Amino acid sequence: LQRDLQDMSRWWRSIGLAGKLSFVRDRLTECFFWAVGMVFEPQFSNCRKGLTKVTALITTIDDVYDVYGSLEELELFTDAVERWEIDAVKTLPDYMKLCFLALYNTVNEMAYDTLKEQGVDIIPHLTKAWADMCKAFLVEAKWCDTKYTPTFKAYLDNGWQSVSGVLILVHAYFFTSKNITKEALEGLDEHHDLLRWSAMIFRLCNDLGTSTAELERGETANSITCYMRDTGLSEEHARVYTRGLIDDTWKKMNKYRVADSPFPKPFVETVFNLARIAQCTYQHGDGHGAPDIRSKNRVSSLIIEPIKLKKEKIGELC
Repeated sequence: LQRDLQDMSRWWRSIGLAGKLSFVRDRLTECFFWAVGMVFEPQFSNCRKGLTKVTALITTIDDVYDVYGSLEELELFTDAVERWEIDAVKTLPDYMKLCFLALYNTVNEMAYDTLKEQGVDIIPHLTKAWADMCKAFLVEAKWCDTKYTPTFKAYLDNGWQSVSGVLILVHAYFFTSKNITKEALEGLDEHHDLLRWSAMIFRLCNDLGTSTAELERGETANSITCYMRDTGLSEEHARVYTRGLIDDTWKKMNKYRVADSPFPKPFVETVFNLARIAQCTYQHGDGHGAPDIRSKNRVSSLIIEPIKLKKEKIGELC
């Protein structure tokens, strides 16, 4: 794991986004923690590295939409991602050119590797996933710009996409699957329930952990505030209801432990792991964007200073 993180640290420094864009959260280690939580097995080193890149780019672009870009600039960026053409960069301000080109080059490189190894062009599937997320980001930016608080249902209908879970899982499928099938591709493009429910748990956990900071930033829409506005109930009632929704969504997901799906078992496990690592990350607040000492210690104990097993103990465990 430490070697993987070192490789990703070199990549992050070379791409230069955190250094050039002062408003961007520099959270590479946390991004790597997400990747480890989703795919920890030794044979998935390339997957961990790829997902670290994806989550780092998501974090950067999320900051563009949440804290820096004007609404007009965000519309231009969303259009550029939808078009996925190098000429689109000409319409963007300089700071967005950096973001778009970093995204464009990284995703195209990932798609090239899959084309080279499996003979499948996955660009349409990856770019659709990125465009879907950016369009969901834009909806939330418009809500924030007009100080509009949507209904709880309208918020969640957009929120399971804006949380980026489906996008991460689309990438994870191509990193973990040796045999890409038509049925699986359709499931990815149509947001199969398994992906949607995992993303919904991600969204609800995220809102439980980040709602206080978002309100301080002036954001008006998250599941807690939308539920409070809909019902007139207290924040504590809203949190209890949200935790209940998480439990109900887990029950729906668990049916896919025995039910058929178009996806291979390793990927299904990754889908479940995304929901698990989301609950872990937001257990004590915003463990991704503003980690407290408990979150930092957890990351450190897993990656920086892991428990070392003696060789004879490893043999006993095997």
